[in-house]
Amino acid sequence: MKTIISMALGIALAIPALASCQVEPVSVDTTDWRLVWADEFNEPTIDLTRWTHEIDCWGGGNEERQCYTNFAQNSRIEDGHLIIQAHLGEAQGPALPARMRANASEEDAAATTTLPFTSARLTSRGQGDWRYGRIEVRARLPEGQGTWPAIWMLPTDEVYGGWALSGEIDIVETVNLGERCRECRGRRENRMFGTLHFGDAWPQNTYQNRETTLPFGEDGEQIFHVFAIEWTEGKIEWFLDGESYGSLNQRNWRTDSPLADGNPNAPFDQRFHLILNLAVGGHLAESRTMGGVRVEAFPQSMEVDWVRVYECPADLDTARACAD
Repeated sequence: MKTIISMALGIALAIPALASCQVEPVSVDTTDWRLVWADEFNEPTIDLTRWTHEIDCWGGGNEERQCYTNFAQNSRIEDGHLIIQAHLGEAQGPALPARMRANASEEDAAATTTLPFTSARLTSRGQGDWRYGRIEVRARLPEGQGTWPAIWMLPTDEVYGGWALSGEIDIVETVNLGERCRECRGRRENRMFGTLHFGDAWPQNTYQNRETTLPFGEDGEQIFHVFAIEWTEGKIEWFLDGESYGSLNQRNWRTDSPLADGNPNAPFDQRFHLILNLAVGGHLAESRTMGGVRVEAFPQSMEVDWVRVYECPADLDTARACAD
């Protein structure tokens, strides 16, 4: 059945409750950092003073198979967790995201497309924007061929130009967790990535990343983990459950924007905002492990326990004092 994506918030759909899984939180030392923004997801509904739903069927520029909606089916609060859930079910909506429709022709701005899944993408843009700090998200990621959950950041102001001239910071991405994988420990997909995108405008952009493995629970199931970055002037470091697994610095990145001439920290020296989403399919997910999208595995859910953002009170300009 086809669904037309509504632009009105708060559309309630009948859905089954998700089972709760209690996992002890990881203790992370943030003594030097000061909490400045957080969402514990303890209210009955999503806090729209912190988050905005993106609504489109663009496919993320990666030929992903979902329309992003504001349906309660796709994003809601349950038992103190934000649930972002992808469902099989055809939907129709804008062919371009809002930021692209603003500069498109009238015809392109009005164009629609139809895709076979629905999901959600929440952004803090204009309601949570930071330059430097420690960003932590405690979440449990979904398994299944075709799942592509992401916790990431985009530039709020695009000072150096469009993607990827102004950069992108991926706190964590995974694809197809739990599926059979020849290259993976235990022969099950368990790789996770922290990535920076930068360089020139698409398609001359490039990236670098750091990789680690995501531990399963005692029974082989997905459990909650704390995914984090410490972002300071000239350096970004990635953490899993409080342990560093890699970093990149200003010698590893660049922007080809002439607006950054003489600035070695560009493009990662401007305000960025946070994005939480669950994509379905797309180039990365469908090219790995079993290939394609296993539709019988849906619905699939990404669960977020909390989001916390810290600044460095001893060094607001660079945050280096808190990370050294």
